Amino acid sequence: METTVETDTKEKKGAGGRRGGERKKAVTKSVKAGLQFPVGRIGRFLRKGRYAIRYGAGAPVYLAAVLEYLAAEVLELAGNAARDNKKNRINPRHVQLAVRNDDELGKLLHGVTIASGGVLPNINPVLLPKKMKVESSESKSPKSPKQTD
Repeated sequence: METTVETDTKEKKGAGGRRGGERKKAVTKSVKAGLQFPVGRIGRFLRKGRYAIRYGAGAPVYLAAVLEYLAAEVLELAGNAARDNKKNRINPRHVQLAVRNDDELGKLLHGVTIASGGVLPNINPVLLPKKMKVESSESKSPKSPKQTD
């Protein structure tokens, strides 16, 4: 006597497919958008902040992309400023130099104070000492057209 046991190829699911079975790996909205900044968290902040009654699904994605771009831009310029000063670490001074030396970022952050950032090095030309004119012997003696060197 041989008994064959057939196994169901279908997986049994609970009511409405909610329980049991294989769960799909969760994919965040940030991964779907190809961003590093948290799209879900920004969406939550938009909802909790009550900035509008309704907002579209693309609003937090767009806002996260803009914030990520601005952060990358500031960090790149601050990293260049740190490298110019022969430092391996970015400090507030480097962020200040980066922002104030860039036209567009300077306009965007015009009224912003960066703590421990200092100021841009700037000396008014009026305050600098006047240069003394050095006259050489060649400039005093005019050359005649007949002389050839």
